[in-house]
Amino acid sequence: EASSGDVLRFSFVGMTTVTKTVGAESSINVTMVSQENTLDEVVVTALGIEREKKSLGYATQEVTGDAINTVKDPNFVNSLQGKTSGIDVKASGTMGGSTNVVIRGYSSMFNSNQALFVIDGVPISNINNNTSDQTTGRGGYDYGNAAQDLNPDDIESVNVLKGGGATALYGSRAANGVILITTKKGKDHGTKAIGVTINSAVTMNVFNPDTFNRYQKEYGAGYSDYYYDAGGPSDGGFFERDLNGDGILELTTPSTEDASFGAVFDENLLVYQWDSWYPELEDTYLVPRPWVAAENDPTTFFKTGVTMFNSIDLNGANEKGDFRLGYTNLDQQGILPNSQIKRNTISFNGSLKLTEKFTASVRANYTNTAGKGRYGTGYDSQNPLQSMRQWNQANVDFKDQEAAYFATRKNITWNANDPLTNRTPIYTDNPYWTRYENFQNDVRDRLNGNVTLNYQINDWLGIMGRVTMDNYSSIQEERIAIGSVDVPNYTRFNERFMENNYDLMLNFNKTWDKLSLNGVIGTNINRINYSNIRASTNGGLNVPRLYSLSNSASSLLAPAEYQYYSGIDGYYANASLGWNNLLYLEGSYRRDVSSNLPKDNNTYDYYSGSLSFLWSSLFDSNAISLGKLRVGYAKTGNTARPLSVNNVFVLGNITGGQPTASLPSRNNNANLRAETSNEFEVGLEMALFRNRLGLDVSYYDKTSEDLITPVTISASTGYTGQWLNAGEIQNKGIEATVYGSPVKTENFEWRIDLNYSKNESEVLSLPSGLSNLLLASPQGGVSINATVGEPYGMIQGRDFVYVDGQRVINQDTGRYERTDSSTENLGSFQANFRGGINNRLTWKNLSFQFLIDMQDGGSVFSLDTWYGYGTGVTDNTVGLNDLGNPKRLPIDQGGGIVLGGVAPDGTPNTVRTRYDYYAHAEGWTRAPQALHVYDASFVKLREMSLSYKLGSDVFRGHVQAMTFTAIGRNLHIFSKNTPYSDPEAGLSSGNVQGYQSGVYPTTRDIGFSVKIDF
Repeated sequence: EASSGDVLRFSFVGMTTVTKTVGAESSINVTMVSQENTLDEVVVTALGIEREKKSLGYATQEVTGDAINTVKDPNFVNSLQGKTSGIDVKASGTMGGSTNVVIRGYSSMFNSNQALFVIDGVPISNINNNTSDQTTGRGGYDYGNAAQDLNPDDIESVNVLKGGGATALYGSRAANGVILITTKKGKDHGTKAIGVTINSAVTMNVFNPDTFNRYQKEYGAGYSDYYYDAGGPSDGGFFERDLNGDGILELTTPSTEDASFGAVFDENLLVYQWDSWYPELEDTYLVPRPWVAAENDPTTFFKTGVTMFNSIDLNGANEKGDFRLGYTNLDQQGILPNSQIKRNTISFNGSLKLTEKFTASVRANYTNTAGKGRYGTGYDSQNPLQSMRQWNQANVDFKDQEAAYFATRKNITWNANDPLTNRTPIYTDNPYWTRYENFQNDVRDRLNGNVTLNYQINDWLGIMGRVTMDNYSSIQEERIAIGSVDVPNYTRFNERFMENNYDLMLNFNKTWDKLSLNGVIGTNINRINYSNIRASTNGGLNVPRLYSLSNSASSLLAPAEYQYYSGIDGYYANASLGWNNLLYLEGSYRRDVSSNLPKDNNTYDYYSGSLSFLWSSLFDSNAISLGKLRVGYAKTGNTARPLSVNNVFVLGNITGGQPTASLPSRNNNANLRAETSNEFEVGLEMALFRNRLGLDVSYYDKTSEDLITPVTISASTGYTGQWLNAGEIQNKGIEATVYGSPVKTENFEWRIDLNYSKNESEVLSLPSGLSNLLLASPQGGVSINATVGEPYGMIQGRDFVYVDGQRVINQDTGRYERTDSSTENLGSFQANFRGGINNRLTWKNLSFQFLIDMQDGGSVFSLDTWYGYGTGVTDNTVGLNDLGNPKRLPIDQGGGIVLGGVAPDGTPNTVRTRYDYYAHAEGWTRAPQALHVYDASFVKLREMSLSYKLGSDVFRGHVQAMTFTAIGRNLHIFSKNTPYSDPEAGLSSGNVQGYQSGVYPTTRDIGFSVKIDF
């Protein structure tokens, strides 16, 4: 009962509280408005446990399956770019290549910094088995990271667990955060027992010219006359040879000079060029051509790639259980000739309720991936872009190179040792020979899954047992044909991986009047068996185009074999205590026993604690739907890599009938300890105006110590290196996610999701009092380092000399002064901050979405411009100078350039430096490495889609819905600072980043998809 003027308050779980004042009316109508599950949102956390998000004292962020599989990428990990905060996702840019996934910065010197991938609660392998040469830019193929085997069409959601509090239950494997993937399950379709979904998508992959060289068209082959001061060509840089035996010297291009600093083009000048040298080319042999720039420069080498996804799934559910059976076919044709990846995936998810309390479920996923013609990387003859970007002749027509190869199936190269006496390649093969003769191929078969039994003991206590498997085997074959610039070779690499996990968990979830308690007590037994073997022919091949180890020209050398067994026994407990929907206190503890550590020191533990305060529960507000403060602390760790404790002999080749063996060059350490990290985190979550606006902000501070690090020791000990527990790295930063709907009506909504993350890295200490530790030393005179007091991943090389912040110019040569030391800090490859802005506009059945992805800072060294500027390949090496004259003219003819900078006394530089030869101020012979270290900032239009959905009211029969979507990915780069390349392009995943050599252009992917639900 209520009297006039009384105030009544109506409140229901999940609804906004409504207040009414009683008047003269006899009844009151109350409309309850949903808070859109702001308080009751359930997310998947560690070990696959579902928890209310409001109770969590650590940062997590979910990405829906639609955000992953609407604009598909063959490597689904790339679809996380720009959609989450705190995570750095960077693709290498090659077909089927690896993706670097780092959460909250690099925390280990030499161990993996990659996130752990978990599917339906089960860890899976994300091994990258690329060679050390490949990862440091010295050649090889990028075979990708193993997590890309997952099919994007099978993903229901992805939840990123960022800090130690979120990941402690997984133990050392989750030291770098977790990408937690939940796959699709069967759904109840009512009277229709089985639902069927067919999904087809095709994209055209067109190379983006903004990320590749722009070639100059004014000068041809050669290093200029200056190159021959000691003797050589005397006519404008051309060779003079009697090619046809008539006693008359003809002008011919300098075949061995892989540069474009030669003679200026002149269509009236006839010159014998590479296609004049080969008798096999009947139409052009001994025929001179006008001296002009090639009509078809290396940009014509790329073709339009095509990527097709076709999938079908059948699913259903009822009160007894559910199932989903899916098949997906991926067919990807690359942008290089003779390149393709095919992937077939069969997946099954099912559960059956055996009794009211007993449920069994099974998940299985089989993937077959076959690659052919993956792209060669780095500074290597198998990477045609190494020559195209760095060493090229502007007069070489690449369509003519293509025609010459297909007409003869021989290595007709523009870069012969000698046009008369030795037409074999000196440095560079015909690129079509490389792609069709020196290609690689690989096959990987993978099966993973689990069997799970759940028994609900009573209404608050249950027990779960689970057995999981992740198993794959692969073969990689690489070949170099007879007639190539490199020694003919056939290499075979076989790999096997098997991981088993055995889990037993006791789950509890009990509520009282104002108190709730839930958690888990369990154990995890993990076993891994890994092996590989690599064997190669020796000294060449006997029979052309026969690729077999038995075709070796010389006796086979001993193959390189590697095998390890490793295991971790883990015991853990987690509990969350909640009071009155206001406070939640959570703690976790895990203890691991690792076979990778010494027996006397192989046990280590992790623990975490967090507190969540839902301050919005203290009052009722239509404006504030959720307000939560959280604070947490976690100690986590990372075990040693296998086979780093005890020394083992390295077997060598048989010498004189006797086997040989030697100790390794690096001394293992029987006293190693696990790496440890201590992390503090505080955060704020808010949802406002019935979830129209929300934010999630975190601050973290993580220090990792006892890092397992190799150091150099005196060779007198019998070793050159030693593993030690030493070194510290600190990562601290801010992550923010803001979402909102500025406009929302009955039929229209504009939704914005903004992600921002800033990580500050600092190497606090190194072993043995060192101030710097070398991580890698690639080509170009630079190195990648861990330097005390600096961010991890410091690029070092020779820097400019400065006066008051201005570059000093040598007043005798007009060139940059450069430091004597090659260990100057030139910038870290880690970014200052990353961000993403996703906009989604929906109007009835029409949806438009676009994602802007951005990065500020980070540094990258380009070997491509380092060499390419010196060889005169790119268009910035030609043009007019400040006097209005061609800058490639000699200085006494008004050529040369005036570099920006100052004289040693600080006055503006006015000295002109020559630009008429390869050894000018901006190329590899005279410039400091700092000139070719670039700011890796960018702003990109990462994704765009336009969808229209037709519902069941449009169709008759079994069709429930049909969705048409136009899709695009990597459509435009609004801003970047790296000339001729994508700032994200690299070599591989791993700890060596910030380096470009022969990198591939980005593709603009534009296509269309159709999805039909029956």
